[in-house]
Amino acid sequence: MWMITAGPTREYLDDVRFLSNASSGRMAYCLAEAARERGAEVVLVSGPVSLQAPKGVELVPVVSAEEMLAAGRGVLEKREAEVLLGVAAVCDFRPRSRILGKPPKERGSFELELVENPDVLSSLVALGRSRLNLGFALEDFEGAGGPSFERAVQRARIKLYRKGLDAIILNPIPQMEAEAGTAYWVTQEGEPRFLGAGPKPELAGRIVEAVFSLTRG
Repeated sequence: MWMITAGPTREYLDDVRFLSNASSGRMAYCLAEAARERGAEVVLVSGPVSLQAPKGVELVPVVSAEEMLAAGRGVLEKREAEVLLGVAAVCDFRPRSRILGKPPKERGSFELELVENPDVLSSLVALGRSRLNLGFALEDFEGAGGPSFERAVQRARIKLYRKGLDAIILNPIPQMEAEAGTAYWVTQEGEPRFLGAGPKPELAGRIVEAVFSLTRG
């Protein structure tokens, strides 16, 4: 079984407004579809997106980071994962408390106290219920070989180590909402491997093939 986390999370301030980010969830959904087409059983734990789950993929919808962690734990408690792929752009912080209703504008300014969200991916990895653990790193860099790329790779490796991952897929920031992307396969040792650039469905296929080459020898 592959478990993939997808999309953004929403952290509600009140019943209407929330903190979130620009993730469309498209790459994760493309990865889920590519893995399913190649014969994998796929569970997609997804934050709020405007996408339909690929045919044959089990969708577990969630909203917040805490819900995503609870849902992921629920899946892994029942089934071990051959692959755990953390693609979701989880909000780092949430409001300490949620305001009931929608405060009127006339209320004026207010202070917003934030608390740190749990690290969903590292918490799921720590359960020890997944064989291959992979994540995504969105970093600010321009092409391979330059100083910005080297810094991005270094940050990705720090994240890889901190989260207990086997590999991390490195992407440049501008592709978050784009229809196309670029990906590099980064491990703790050796040079980053260029997986390709192109439309996200095509790129997802290349990433999935790279994963299958490890899981199926």
